[in-house]
Amino acid sequence: MSRLFAGTPFDIPPTCDLCGRIESECQCTAAEKAAAAEQQQRLADRLPPEEQTAKVNVQKRKGGRQATVVEGLTAKANDLAELLTKLQAECGTGGTVKAKENLIELQGDHRGTVAASLRRMGFRVKA
Repeated sequence: MSRLFAGTPFDIPPTCDLCGRIESECQCTAAEKAAAAEQQQRLADRLPPEEQTAKVNVQKRKGGRQATVVEGLTAKANDLAELLTKLQAECGTGGTVKAKENLIELQGDHRGTVAASLRRMGFRVKA
C-alpha cells in the first residue's frame, strides 16, 4: 500500500489533470502535458488591465512616416498579438508586435484612437 488512505473509503486514486482519467489509464503524451502546464503558467502570469499602464506615443520614421507605439505592456502579462489585432481593427491600419522589446507598433498617427481604445479595455494610459 503506497498511498496514505489505500484500502479505506477515502482512497481516491490520482487522476490526470489534462484528461481526468486515472493516471494508470491516462493516454496523454509528455508533450501534451508540458503544453498544458505552459498554458496554465501563462494564464497565471497574466495581470488584469487595471494594474497596467500603457504609454502611447508617435515616432517619426524614415521617409517622413509615423508610427504609433504602445509601450509598458509586457508580453508575459498580456497577449500582445490579440491586443494588436483589436487595435488594428479599431484604427483600420497595419501594425506589428515586438515581443522582445515589449511594444506594439501601428502604422500612422493614431494616438487618440489607441488611447481611447485601451482605456475602454481597462488599461491606464499615458499619452
